[in-house]
Amino acid sequence: MNSILTGGPDAGAILQAVQRIGPWVNKTPVLTSRTINRMFGAEIFMKCENFQKVGAFKARGATNAVLSLEKSLLQCGVATHSSGNHAQALAWAASLVNARAYIVMPSDSSKIKIAAVKDYGGIITFCEPNLASRETTLARVIGETGATEIHPYNNEQIIAGQATAALEFLEETGTLDILMAPVGGGGLLSGTSLSAHYFYPGTKVIAAEPDQAKDAYLSFTSRSFIPSLHPDTIADGLRTSLGSITFPIILEHVHEIVTVREESIVKAMRFLWERMKIIVEPSSAVPFAAIMEGKIETAGKRIGIILSGGNVDLETLPWMHHE
Repeated sequence: MNSILTGGPDAGAILQAVQRIGPWVNKTPVLTSRTINRMFGAEIFMKCENFQKVGAFKARGATNAVLSLEKSLLQCGVATHSSGNHAQALAWAASLVNARAYIVMPSDSSKIKIAAVKDYGGIITFCEPNLASRETTLARVIGETGATEIHPYNNEQIIAGQATAALEFLEETGTLDILMAPVGGGGLLSGTSLSAHYFYPGTKVIAAEPDQAKDAYLSFTSRSFIPSLHPDTIADGLRTSLGSITFPIILEHVHEIVTVREESIVKAMRFLWERMKIIVEPSSAVPFAAIMEGKIETAGKRIGIILSGGNVDLETLPWMHHE
């Protein structure tokens, strides 16, 4: 990934995605809290993709990608590697068109996400918890099945689908001063930044990432791709590296990436559970953790946060171990 190529889906592709996935996905609610607004002197809006199909925004991209494929390709099924939410989303989306979904999952994936993939009909192959193992295992599965790869984030149809969350959000709230999303592989962030760029250019897009998995921050600040080699964060959805498609989009259209401590992620997650009465997973809490850490200037601003998902194992909640 030495050369930086800009591009990604255009405005038309995002609008097509809205129409394509509309009958299948949820229009998720936007919630606010007087307490939170008072604490930070801002109007803070939260887009609850934790209430999306399969419990995460990933349903949008997976549905758009699957429904964009020709029927001849669907006959051999679809395949991907994923730690959880994209795995569930692709298995669910494939079931909509009666296609097989072959899912490569790291051996340390959340038990609840493994169970959900199976429930949606996904055919799981486990691999070692690193990118090289994910990719070689996926290549073997595709070689054996003839399935079409649907990458978790480095795919234009995926990005266009994820972009619909931000567009839907901004259509409800109007122009925001700041729109925040977490960043792992960059599918949600790149889609979010494109929706803001095309449709609400007055909105700045800021991403948040764990300190202990800050490859996107390092890549963004150096303007040179730096892979995620040894991520050690409870935000399991943010352990992946940026993609050759997502990174250039992020460089061009994202205004800032900030990082947060592990204890802040747990604190933010618990706060949202207790005050907002909503279940969010650690990855989802990272942008709010950035606000709680004071990484974002909030006074007098209208700020939107995409709460990316709510798939958690209730037997191993992080505050049981991070106090």
